[in-house]
Amino acid sequence: MSSIAIHQNSIVNMKKDSFTKQVKEELCSNEYTSQDRLRALLAAYIRINGSLLFRDKKSYLSLSSENAKIARFIYETINRIYDANAHLSFKNKSNFSKNTIYTIEVQEASDAIMEDLDISFLEGKISKNIVRNDDTISGYLAGAFLASGSVNSPKTSNYHLEIALNSENYAKWLSKLFSKYRNSDIEPKIVKRRESFVVYFKKSDQISNFLIMIGAVMSCMEFEDVRVNRDFINSQNRMQNMDTANMKRIYETGLRQIEEIKIIDERLGIKNIRNIKEQLLCELRLENPSASLLDLADLMSQKLGKNITKSNINHLFRSIHELYVRLDNGQQ
Repeated sequence: MSSIAIHQNSIVNMKKDSFTKQVKEELCSNEYTSQDRLRALLAAYIRINGSLLFRDKKSYLSLSSENAKIARFIYETINRIYDANAHLSFKNKSNFSKNTIYTIEVQEASDAIMEDLDISFLEGKISKNIVRNDDTISGYLAGAFLASGSVNSPKTSNYHLEIALNSENYAKWLSKLFSKYRNSDIEPKIVKRRESFVVYFKKSDQISNFLIMIGAVMSCMEFEDVRVNRDFINSQNRMQNMDTANMKRIYETGLRQIEEIKIIDERLGIKNIRNIKEQLLCELRLENPSASLLDLADLMSQKLGKNITKSNINHLFRSIHELYVRLDNGQQ
């Protein structure tokens, strides 16, 4: 791959990561008045991003994130709901990386949290006790997106939102949640990518609806603003391309008609054309090589003092072309 291609890919990834970060940090800054919604959010985040570890014959829950705001939000939410005395720490990913890994550890309350949120790392099911209505479904999907979601910036040329999971069965259950949300038109697909199963959708309207659904309203407004502006520019470009193509077609058609009329004039003489309208049209075309059929119809209407339509002009040119063909084949 060329250096230019690598640079372009890095820009696209940067835009994607930047907008994803914006959405996730908006979710972390929201005010949550419903504890059930927060529990659903935690249930999804822990199921996707958590692991149970064992130390000194005791189990503890471990969660990690490279985003400080997400780590702080999850840490504070766990402590607020469960009074869990969770511990938050951080370390650099490696000596050569600027990324920092934030780790949340829950020791004493880990079993109680897992039981309360009905989480199983082995089963793919999503508990009905956790997702009972639209509010809790929204919370669960928000937690899933916080844990492993990403969305392309609307400034890129293609729309794409996904949530990467480690279980095909769990991916199917998460996908079904969208249909349980009232008036949802989101129909995600699932694809296997290396060791992950990715729940994704690509329609811009569905991405907007999802952002609203999970509570990323400000990000949705920005997404829509950029999308509308770009679609407007694209529409203008398409119209301009159509106009350019139409002008080119008119110009090329005019040149062909002029060449045929010149042949007719050489072999028969324009003045000798029996049909007066065809004769006049030949003269007008020679005088106006770049005129459109509509322009010629207006000119002929003025000359004859009666209405001549674009369709009439088109019919007359067909007759002129037939005359040219006959003359070119040596016929009178």
